[in-house]
Amino acid sequence: MYTQKPLFEDLSRVAGGAMGALSGLRNEMESLVRQQMERLTAGMDLVRREEFEVVQAMAVKARAENEALAKRIAALEAKLGVAAD
Repeated sequence: MYTQKPLFEDLSRVAGGAMGALSGLRNEMESLVRQQMERLTAGMDLVRREEFEVVQAMAVKARAENEALAKRIAALEAKLGVAAD
């Protein structure tokens, strides 16, 4: 019975070491994948989210101004009696 206790302790130490090694391997793999993704996205011509939102807001504003000007032109044409195209 006394010989089983050191055996279980040894197995416990081996299992703990294996878990530590697997954890280290997992962290290293995550780091490598992150580096690859950063390298991949750096090579692409991507815009930041903030830049996209600014340009989107500018487009919405320009579209609204365009619609307002189209209504204004239509009203002026109607006032002058000019046929719209």
